[in-house]
Amino acid sequence: MRVIGSERFSDHRPPPGHPEQPARGHVMHVVGQRFADAGGDLRAPRPATRAELERVHAADHVDRMAATAGELVALDPDTYTSAESYYLALAASGAAIEAAAHARETRTPGVALVRPPGHHAEQDRAMGFCLFNSVAVAAADARAAGVERVVVIDYDVHHGNGTQWMFYEDATVMYVSLHQYPFYPGTGAVGDVGRDAGAGFTVNVPLEAGAGDADFDRAMRELVVPVATAFDPGLVLLSAGFDAHQRDPLGGMEVSTEGFGLLTAHVQRLALETCEGRLGVATEGGYDLEALEAGLDSTLTQLRDGVPADVPASGDTSRIDAVLPSVQAALGPYWPGVF
Repeated sequence: MRVIGSERFSDHRPPPGHPEQPARGHVMHVVGQRFADAGGDLRAPRPATRAELERVHAADHVDRMAATAGELVALDPDTYTSAESYYLALAASGAAIEAAAHARETRTPGVALVRPPGHHAEQDRAMGFCLFNSVAVAAADARAAGVERVVVIDYDVHHGNGTQWMFYEDATVMYVSLHQYPFYPGTGAVGDVGRDAGAGFTVNVPLEAGAGDADFDRAMRELVVPVATAFDPGLVLLSAGFDAHQRDPLGGMEVSTEGFGLLTAHVQRLALETCEGRLGVATEGGYDLEALEAGLDSTLTQLRDGVPADVPASGDTSRIDAVLPSVQAALGPYWPGVF
């Protein structure tokens, strides 16, 4: 397993009081360094190239982001740059590419501990704290390298609108999201299943606030893993947001630290069973520092130690029960016999 990160990710500095605070970068650095001190493989990121970015982003968007270098710019009411942000957004995308490449080459996990996050960034605009869509850049790079099918699984509390729209008409990249709904950014309804050639290759599991470990566990077992297995990916990518944690100040979910370990185990098991363990991970949200550190530690421990016995989570499943039939009905015509 390889972790890619840098203390420099703390140098992305939105205005004081912003939830996407520099201390998140410090937490990632501490977790990565702890991994290295225990004998783990920790590498510095390299910046994504313009050609790599333009596989998913419009050229004028790349130009607009480049023009912010060295500047504090309000891109929208939520999304800011500071002097180092453009470089660090390049490094975040480069780290995601390298994590996925490591997974492809070694059949062991690659993990990018990065900020700013990426999954809200669309083809032609930054939004939701995100400048470039790191996991989408990594998926497109894998496709360019010859991987026939890539699945992106996203359990950030917010729906990854950017990743969805970038691949909405693409049958070679499946996007799967488990998210709070209704919630920012307003996308990710059950009926968002893809369009034209991509119909059936977008999977949205919108959950009411209050969903916890057992809801997410059942969603993985009965929705995500079956359809992703049928898709037969050559690479699994994980948008690992930790803002569904019960401590997070922005989200309204009740996932525990142990629950994130369980989610990671499901994704790791999927990768082992479909593509010989080729799993790349890139961080997204997570705005309580204690929960972020615990979630990252739980994820790295799970990936390092391997898949444990498959034991279902106990607890209330009323929120996934409420949406499970409608998601299965929306996807059933595209995946007969899966559900």
